[in-house]
Amino acid sequence: MVIAGPPEYMGKRRWFILAIFVCLFAFSCERELMAEHKHADNHLTAYNHSLATILVEYASAVYMSDLTQLFTWTCPRCSGLTEGFDIIELLVDVEHCLQSFVGVAKDLNAIVIAFRGTQEHSIQNWIEDLYWKQLDINYPGMPDAMVHHGFYSAYHNTTIRPGILNAVERAKEYYGDLNIIVTGHSMGGAMAAFCGLDLVVNTEAKNVQVMTFGQPRVGNAAFASYYSQLVPNTIRVTNDHDIVPHLPPYYRYFPQKTYHHFPREVWLHNIGVGSLVYEVEKVCDGSGEDPDCSRSVAGNSIADHLVYFGVELMCETWRSCGIVMDSLAKEYGKMDVKGNIVFSRDSSILRMKTETNIGGDRM
Repeated sequence: MVIAGPPEYMGKRRWFILAIFVCLFAFSCERELMAEHKHADNHLTAYNHSLATILVEYASAVYMSDLTQLFTWTCPRCSGLTEGFDIIELLVDVEHCLQSFVGVAKDLNAIVIAFRGTQEHSIQNWIEDLYWKQLDINYPGMPDAMVHHGFYSAYHNTTIRPGILNAVERAKEYYGDLNIIVTGHSMGGAMAAFCGLDLVVNTEAKNVQVMTFGQPRVGNAAFASYYSQLVPNTIRVTNDHDIVPHLPPYYRYFPQKTYHHFPREVWLHNIGVGSLVYEVEKVCDGSGEDPDCSRSVAGNSIADHLVYFGVELMCETWRSCGIVMDSLAKEYGKMDVKGNIVFSRDSSILRMKTETNIGGDRM
């Protein structure tokens, strides 16, 4: 015999069962979403703090204007964790005020490519210009992927790209099939991203890794999706309230029409009060726009943009595109009619270096 309770009791009992069912369903969905998110993140690179502290020094050195010191790796920023680096080519596009180098880091067993950030009369003016950059060209071969032509052209439509690809081929010829690491700060980070993608898509390079510092957004969500699939071994380091990673602006209510970062971000920031302050390196989620990372604070600091891991990332002085070189640099440099310069190691020197450094065995 079934004894029915009062109507009020039966009503509460039904609501209680329904609540349990909803909770179980939500928990199940949450676990499924977490599993899918974890699965997606597994395709992305792990963050290496030691590598970041090395690469930030390369990103700093490429700002040096004394080309002789930079080419011979004797500049004030060419020691420390990057000591012993062998530059193969130093590229200076005077027409567009761009600078990059390619070389081999034996301790990393890798070819390192570094791009300089902006060298303007005023970094404030360059940052203000970032607010108004529009998504205005389609990235070739990627439906719906849009980027800004200025970022794209700085790498693809200047003397930088052919010099980079030539140097990478020469490095592989004399040092073997090494990994490739591409880095840069600010505008140099944007160029590094396009370079890494170019190496994977157009030269079918394997084991390409990209790590940038204070990089602006370069394309829309479709571009970010393609990029993360093709160059999953990518880290974007951001620093506290650095303004540049917040630009050009991201509008979450218009996800397909706005700029969108690709993953994975690592956000450097401090937590604590008074003397109890700790430096944190937070590895963000796989969305590229983690609301709990740099997007959780106001991007309002130029000072945070210019120093990462205690390393200065700027020119010695803010000025127009200036360079310094002596007769030694001129000996290795070739200048075109527009004043653009390529400093290149002679093949015999590269051969001698590989034989001297590794006893005749390639790395």
